Amino acid sequence: MQIENFKIFADLVETKSFSKAAKLNGITQSAVSQQARAMERHFKTLLIDRSQKQFQLTREGYRVYESAKEMLHTYDKLMCELQEMKKVISGTIRISTIYSIGLHELPPFIKKFLHDFPSVNVRVEYRRSNLVYEDILHNAVDFGLVAFPVKQRQIEVLPFRNDHLVLITPPGHPLAKRGEIDVKELGAQKFIGFDPDIPTRKAVDQIFREHKLEIEPVMEFDNIETVKRAVEIDHGIAIVPQATVAQEVKQGSLVMLHFKGRAFTRPLAILHRKGRVLTPAMKKFVEILGLDLPEMRES
Repeated sequence: MQIENFKIFADLVETKSFSKAAKLNGITQSAVSQQARAMERHFKTLLIDRSQKQFQLTREGYRVYESAKEMLHTYDKLMCELQEMKKVISGTIRISTIYSIGLHELPPFIKKFLHDFPSVNVRVEYRRSNLVYEDILHNAVDFGLVAFPVKQRQIEVLPFRNDHLVLITPPGHPLAKRGEIDVKELGAQKFIGFDPDIPTRKAVDQIFREHKLEIEPVMEFDNIETVKRAVEIDHGIAIVPQATVAQEVKQGSLVMLHFKGRAFTRPLAILHRKGRVLTPAMKKFVEILGLDLPEMRES
């Protein structure tokens, strides 16, 4: 048995999917199945209960999984310690992020990181929020970036920064010259929103509920770029994160209004799988983001 065999098996157990485990390891689904059967032959016992419709381990399979995780953790820790002894900062950092953070918050940090550590590759995937959590749980990525983070037992949540929510209108809109506005004045406006399952949409809906407004969006989209384009062509107004519209406001294609009397914020966070060993490159990346490493426990 090689360390790769145990990694593939652990990925299979955690994803409960032969296809997902195959994708994580860059092999075919058939190869994952063959690896699982090879381990069963090696240990002379069934590891996967194939009589069940859903993926399920036998008692022996769960014990092998527990030991595999311990071995993988020890191996990763050893590799990181050797890199640190050699003062090597290299490798690949994989990031899963929602569109708004990946496009508007992350680029300056990645630019600085790649300038300081040119031997490191950074791969960024743009995902819906729920899929970012899934990527972290399945060890498909090293870090995730989300808004309005939700606590989960296996995920470390590191507060990153707070963004403000603002109202945007096209330049010719009647509200455009106001500078600031009361939330209660939005009741009669055509409103463009994010899809209902997106955390920022849920936060905006909560703002409306608090102010006893019943607003049904005339359009709904799954990403910030499409929302902005719809506002630019005067299909309605929208509440969006301030950082995402800086360029359009500067160019004059959108007008930004703040809310009277209260600032509505959108907390952003970095996600990391608990127990994951940090490579030297990953530690440096966290430092570039300005986060405190001791908060990232290896438990």
